[in-house]
Amino acid sequence: MYFAALLARTEDGWEASDTELDDVETLSDLADLAREASPDEDTVLVLIEQEDAWFGVVRVDGEEDPRIYVSDAAAAARSSYGEILLTDELLGRDPDDGDDLDALDLDGTEDGEPDEDDESGDVAGAAGSAEAVPHGPVGDARILDDLGVSEKELRSMVTDAVNEIAESLGASETLEAVR
Repeated sequence: MYFAALLARTEDGWEASDTELDDVETLSDLADLAREASPDEDTVLVLIEQEDAWFGVVRVDGEEDPRIYVSDAAAAARSSYGEILLTDELLGRDPDDGDDLDALDLDGTEDGEPDEDDESGDVAGAAGSAEAVPHGPVGDARILDDLGVSEKELRSMVTDAVNEIAESLGASETLEAVR
């Protein structure tokens, strides 16, 4: 089960709204959704969690590029919402690695297809490590430092992280109202 909410910082404190991510397909879509929540270009946090498996924080400050933190990239990679956050840049991948023309070997086989003369049949490394998703956290662990949640605190959160973050921001009641 997933939970996603927007927390927008305003002059009066934090305002929360639960958000539907069904129409969100890319990180750009998610950033646009966050910007709509704060017409004054204040800080907006998108908090996403999947029951004790992983959580993600996307921070949008005005028109700046979104900053992202994901608690467990491997777990998030198995989720459609997690895939939105796990950009090539975040994972340290070259965005051109997926180019079909580059996937052809000189012998005409595609990466991942065993060569007929390959006795071991082991092609695990054929696709390269570019597709590997690390276990554990990725992204900007200092994403909430200036809001009172240190890198150490963020990295130590496992279960109920969204509530812990909201509590640290003084927005737990606001978040609970939309949960």
